[in-house]
Amino acid sequence: MRKNTLKIATAVSLLAAPLTACSGTASSSSSADAKVVTVYSADGLKGENGDGWYDRVFQDFEKQTGIKVKYVEGGSGEMVQRAVREKANPQADVLVTLPPFIQQADSKGLLEKYTPAGADQVAASDKATDGTWTSVVNNYFGFIYNKKELKQAPTTWEQLLDKQYKNKLQYSTPGVAGDGTAVLVKAMHDFGGKDAALAYLKKLQANNVGPSASTGKLAPKVDKGELLVANGDVQMNYAQSKTMPNLGIWFPATKGGKPTTFALPYAAGLVSHAPHDANGKKLLDFMLDKQAQQEVSEIGGGFSARQDIKATDANATDLAKLMQGVEVFTPDWNDIDKNLTTYVEAWKQATGS
Repeated sequence: MRKNTLKIATAVSLLAAPLTACSGTASSSSSADAKVVTVYSADGLKGENGDGWYDRVFQDFEKQTGIKVKYVEGGSGEMVQRAVREKANPQADVLVTLPPFIQQADSKGLLEKYTPAGADQVAASDKATDGTWTSVVNNYFGFIYNKKELKQAPTTWEQLLDKQYKNKLQYSTPGVAGDGTAVLVKAMHDFGGKDAALAYLKKLQANNVGPSASTGKLAPKVDKGELLVANGDVQMNYAQSKTMPNLGIWFPATKGGKPTTFALPYAAGLVSHAPHDANGKKLLDFMLDKQAQQEVSEIGGGFSARQDIKATDANATDLAKLMQGVEVFTPDWNDIDKNLTTYVEAWKQATGS
């Protein structure tokens, strides 16, 4: 749901770390001894100024457990592909990514069954039926615009074809970024199918700046006016708007239709044969703890994954207002997981990307 910049220092430290055998016995042994847990995650939950939800949760986790969190960030698809390359010798303990990439990770055998404490309070639609992943922060797909340059937000997909958006519009790459893939998913829903969606995106390409592996990098460009419109997601963009005052969030509709969106949660799972699996389980439990979940809106600008958390802070109130009048649909994630490669290839051909 947000995604290509790796935290270099962390990546270097990971590469420098001694390799761990991937057998279950070796993994459990190392878990008992090492005070470390490695997280591979899509971006959006860690603040650029150290003030994000991850920043608070990881800091509190380290204080309470003495376990150091090593963090590696990138695009949703990128993180899964990295875990695939390391499957014979896993380096991560916890994987956090957006749909459909969490389903992809599951289908590739990258995730181990584990039900974190508190997962019983997570809606069935926000966790895997086989227990391999659970949403830790709920979120919704959206678009952003520059409030200074555009006095009113666009309302329809069709408006984005206007000449005023030429070289002033950009969306992240489907198949690489979770939010970029979401553009394709939403277009297919709103236009009534793949062919109609691709026909529209082919037209939109005349205004599109070009590919971007990171959705998070688009927001600063919109805030500065380099772009007028870009894709994103509610949690990440709402958090960014605290330091980027020109960001506005909106939800495209087709002409004559209602604005729509769909849930794009940050979903977390324990990596199969994780080098520090016990620590990974502790972190998953901690992220779903009531205290951490209460802070999702207050600090992270997102929506709690737990149904028993009723946030009343100012951010939660603003977010509720933002979602008013927006129709939320549920994509067929099984179909998207099964046909994602085909859909992305069709998008590439349609747009010449």
